[in-house]
Amino acid sequence: MEFRHRNYSAELESHALPRLRAGAHPLSAPPPPPPLSQVDAIDCGNTDFYDPLRGTNNDANAAPPDHDNLNEAADHMPTKEWTSFRRLLTQRFPVSKMVSVASMPDVLTRSGKLLEKSSTNMHLEELEDPQKFADEGVKTITWQEYVSRLHELKDEITRSWLAEDRVTSLKLSIKVAKLLMDTSVFEFYPTLFVLVTDIMDMLGNLVWQRIKRKAEFSEDGALRCNLAENFQARDICADAKETCYNWFNKIGAVQELLPRIYLELAILPCWRFLLEQPLDSLRRLVMMIRGLGDPVASAYCRLYMAHCAQKLPSHDIGYLVTCVNDIRVVLMQILSANERTHKNVKLNKKLQVSLMEPTIEYIMKCIFTGLSQRQVNEVLSEFGLMKNQQDLGSVSCVSIILHHLLKELPIEVVSSNVVQILHLIEFSKDNSFDQHMNYRLLGFRLYERKSPVDIVDAVLDKVIQVIALYDSLDEYLKVVDAYTDLILQNQMDNHLKIILEGISKRTWNKGVTEDEMPSLQSLVVKLLSHFKHLEDVFSLDQFPEILDVMYGKSQDVVFLHILNMATRNGRISDPTSIQLLFEISLALHNNIEFMNMKDDDGQVACSIARFVHMVDYGTEMEHHLAFLVDCRGAFGRLNELKETLVHSSNSLAIQALKCAKKHLNFVKSCVTFSEVTIPSISAHRQFDLFLETAEVAFLGGLVSHSDGLIDSAISCLHTLDIIDGFRTPTDVEGLVSSIRKLCGFLIMVPGCTLSLPVTYFPNSLFTLISSRSWFEPKMRAQIFSAIILLLTTLSQKRLPYHANSQIPGNDMLYYGDSSYNQELVSLSKLVLENLLSAVQQEPSQAARGIMALEACNCIASSFMLSNELLSSCLTLVETAKSCLSAKDRYLQSTIQLLNKQSPTSVGTMVSTFV
Repeated sequence: MEFRHRNYSAELESHALPRLRAGAHPLSAPPPPPPLSQVDAIDCGNTDFYDPLRGTNNDANAAPPDHDNLNEAADHMPTKEWTSFRRLLTQRFPVSKMVSVASMPDVLTRSGKLLEKSSTNMHLEELEDPQKFADEGVKTITWQEYVSRLHELKDEITRSWLAEDRVTSLKLSIKVAKLLMDTSVFEFYPTLFVLVTDIMDMLGNLVWQRIKRKAEFSEDGALRCNLAENFQARDICADAKETCYNWFNKIGAVQELLPRIYLELAILPCWRFLLEQPLDSLRRLVMMIRGLGDPVASAYCRLYMAHCAQKLPSHDIGYLVTCVNDIRVVLMQILSANERTHKNVKLNKKLQVSLMEPTIEYIMKCIFTGLSQRQVNEVLSEFGLMKNQQDLGSVSCVSIILHHLLKELPIEVVSSNVVQILHLIEFSKDNSFDQHMNYRLLGFRLYERKSPVDIVDAVLDKVIQVIALYDSLDEYLKVVDAYTDLILQNQMDNHLKIILEGISKRTWNKGVTEDEMPSLQSLVVKLLSHFKHLEDVFSLDQFPEILDVMYGKSQDVVFLHILNMATRNGRISDPTSIQLLFEISLALHNNIEFMNMKDDDGQVACSIARFVHMVDYGTEMEHHLAFLVDCRGAFGRLNELKETLVHSSNSLAIQALKCAKKHLNFVKSCVTFSEVTIPSISAHRQFDLFLETAEVAFLGGLVSHSDGLIDSAISCLHTLDIIDGFRTPTDVEGLVSSIRKLCGFLIMVPGCTLSLPVTYFPNSLFTLISSRSWFEPKMRAQIFSAIILLLTTLSQKRLPYHANSQIPGNDMLYYGDSSYNQELVSLSKLVLENLLSAVQQEPSQAARGIMALEACNCIASSFMLSNELLSSCLTLVETAKSCLSAKDRYLQSTIQLLNKQSPTSVGTMVSTFV
């Protein structure tokens, strides 16, 4: 076996592409557009190339948007919003496991047996809490049983309807609706409302479908007409109208007011079969609801009315405004009631208002959806909040209603009436809603749209004047957090100083509770996001003191923002900043270590690693290395950081080598630091880091260090488990690429160690790859080919490259030595045998064909083609030919290479494959 002579310089020159000077830089600006007179002559019909980054495709023939689909989607929005609202309602008011009711309705019985807990369990609970069972007639039922029975009732109503027993369906529905008359258990009422209205909606849909079918089909099933979406009452036949009248008459005969209202609301759309203006019935129902004495029951009845009215094709919002005004009257009565009896009365009132709040929120959304400016003014006037048609007046309003009004008002109205809204908030001081939350909401709404600076300044002056009287840090923080964006946006440094002083004063007196920490976190993050440089933030008065009082998760969030802010503007060189960021990083690391916090996405590790990477001590490289040593001791659990430490240490060594005076001892220190750090890193990352450090050591002339690091790199592959370390094809390809990179590096490393053979490293690598079963045939073939190319290169008179001119390569040490050449040939034969075997072991046919061609090219470019080697090449070509198409370009080029490099006497053997 004889190695082929290679002239790398000549080959590089022969394969280089011809170079021509470009007329302009490829990244320069495009030429200016031609004059209009020339544009007219351009063929605008040529649309072969379209660059989406240079302009939009204004196709005049593009299809217009499908308005029908848009309208259809809009029709479904109320239903989707209602479904979402009901889910949030039950989440907002979760119920306890037990529900105590004053009297057990018949509808909750099954076969005459009450759905009560066992008497034994009830007796035990009565012993634990005798007051709870003091009242006679109290029955206890689990809410799971309550819900289960309502689902059963829903199924019974459906079965009766399908059996054409509609009387039973109606009777059961009446009994279900009566359940909403009981508000004795406040916390359960929202859940009960959701369950009952679900049944009401089902009944309403069944009635609608029945009457609609009567209108469209005769008794014998013959089609009368297809009702349009916007049908009128005059389009309905007498038979269908009679059925519809019958349903309303039966519902009107229900004695109790509340179930009668709910049932009529359920079939509210059916008025379209009878009346040209079904809105009249809404006004009547609004008046009927005023007869409900219970505040919570009446509020939820109005809520259901708002939902059912959305099913009508068109409706005004006057009835909704009336509903809100009625709720306002009820709230004022609740808030003004005598509170001298007991503390529980106040708690009862607060709970009542809390239960009524979702009804106000939903009705307000229904009112302001899609209103024009004129309609908004009319609504405000009907609410009694307009002195005239232009401005909001300084009148009082129930706080909770004002809150949801302010939330739903168009931003244009808020911006143009912000001062008047401030007056409304000021005069609304009842206990229905915390006043500071309205000030907070105004701040968020005002930030939605750019407002004149003088208006913002006037608002801030008023708000700061109000909150200066707050003793509660929580209330103070919630308000100033809402206005921080406005202050930063308008660069109002004086206001910023005032609110920071206010926060510092209150934290100094009472500290910060866990409930107050989210608001403080939000404010600090806004400050960090606004300023470009960390120094600008820390120069703010009181900011360091505020930062010191933070703790827990909020502190971690703020510290992460500080790290990200510090590392987004380039290198970090200031020693004070480095020390501060080091302490912040240490706090984050310790929280993960000692508080069992999770860093699943690696955000903390990445931020700390980036900080360490960005540190730059300039010419003070010893200080930099000492910093890396401190980091290794402080952040022991972060693998990502340890990798950064190795990269930084190696980078320091390269910087030292570039200096006029080569700091050899410092380079040794850096290499030693990396060498000690790498074993503590995950096994699947060690190989690349050992190799990188070996290259740095070799570049610095530390040959013995480099040899030891290369040996460590190969040794770490012994402990590497393909199952644990490499789970994706990309990882596997990365490992093969790194091993091939090692082969390329070994070309420069002299085999001059007296105690080891010249081919020690290639042989160690070959032995390792051959002995590990997890190396698949494709991986083996690629690595064996790289080893053969390494051995071929080492046999040349001149190596293709050198890293350090002071370190002699094997071409200077061993070229012409017959024993050296024989050692290379001997190892090459062994590797070649295993390469041919790996190709045949590949299970994938397509992959095996490519591997055969790669191996053939490796042999042809490395050795003189003797008869034995040529036979091996022909076998590989046969293998590729059986796996790939005969016209495959890679196959054809490989055959051409064999023809070119084969002896003349055997050239015809190769040509037969063409």
